[in-house]
Amino acid sequence: MSPHTLTLVGRRGCHLCDEARVVVQSVLRQLSATPGERVLVEVDIDRDEDAHRLYWDQIPVLLIDGQVHNFWKIDPERLIRALS
Repeated sequence: MSPHTLTLVGRRGCHLCDEARVVVQSVLRQLSATPGERVLVEVDIDRDEDAHRLYWDQIPVLLIDGQVHNFWKIDPERLIRALS
């Protein structure tokens, strides 16, 4: 399996962002990623101007290797397929 970087774009106080984080972390645990195989990075749109400009009306946004995978509600089955 090739390494992947998952980027979760969101903000504090966003309940959908909190839900997305739980889904992504659960999927990563379920896939039993080898350390370093998949990395989750979180970006706060209130601290990142580029992310704010691109995604402010779609958060949470999940990117896989820099490409938008999903936004608003993260589907765990779809994420598993994308990472498998």
